[in-house]
Amino acid sequence: MTVETGGLVDQSKNNITTTVKHVNNRVRYGNKTEKKNRSYKKMRREVVFPRVPDVLQQLFVSCTQIFRGPGFVPPASDVNNLCDIIDKMKPEDVGLSKNLQFFKPTGAVNGTPRVTYTTIYQCDQFSLCIFFLPETAVIPLHNHPEMTVFSKLLLGKMHIKSYDWVEPKDSKPPSKLRLARLKANSVYTAPCNTSVLYPTTGGNIHQFTAVTPCAVLDVLGPPYSKEDDRDCSYYKDFPYSAFSNEGETTRVNEEEREGLGWLEEIEAPENAVMDRIDYLGPQIMENY
Repeated sequence: MTVETGGLVDQSKNNITTTVKHVNNRVRYGNKTEKKNRSYKKMRREVVFPRVPDVLQQLFVSCTQIFRGPGFVPPASDVNNLCDIIDKMKPEDVGLSKNLQFFKPTGAVNGTPRVTYTTIYQCDQFSLCIFFLPETAVIPLHNHPEMTVFSKLLLGKMHIKSYDWVEPKDSKPPSKLRLARLKANSVYTAPCNTSVLYPTTGGNIHQFTAVTPCAVLDVLGPPYSKEDDRDCSYYKDFPYSAFSNEGETTRVNEEEREGLGWLEEIEAPENAVMDRIDYLGPQIMENY
């Protein structure tokens, strides 16, 4: 789940080209504008970056003001303000459109569909990235250590399952299984409101499954970092009834059991591997 900074725009033969398509299990993503001047019987080509939408620039500026590092949870007023900005964002603000071929599959993808991601911006305090999921693709159950994450489904339909730990962070479960509380287990269809998860609440451990081809905008504060011990851990979940009384530290009544499950940490599964592509949409202005 580690994400890196994106790249630049390449030249194109068309005046305006916007593409996202599934080729050899990879997404080709771009937003290019090209000016042509036919004077002196020669064709002059110049690539022009799309103008940054106000809402995307506003998102960047707000993130620079809100995020303060690992474990920092923005106050409710800042969370609400950032949600208001992200709620307004449309696919076009990052160079996407529901008319792109990637979001109009012509048939089933051969083999295990791979997730692709691109990074709009990244620094030590936060990152802005987009994940592209072909139909039936899965981002497996994983956590977000010491992070606050804002997610916005830009396009498509997606099933989201998420958990929070029941035990305190410093507890020592007697087995490899840990009790967790189910926070979400529903299908979401774009456009929908921004969801927020926190370092220990809000569904910090979640899984995405694409019902249709999807694009998800994620704002992570701070981003993953192996050097800072914020690496991604993966889990397998089991229903509560599968391991009755396994490692329980508190008594659980019948009504509460329906919202509980057991999580086991596992090695990174095969479908955790992602393809990275350059971000070719509107470019954020860092010097504002």
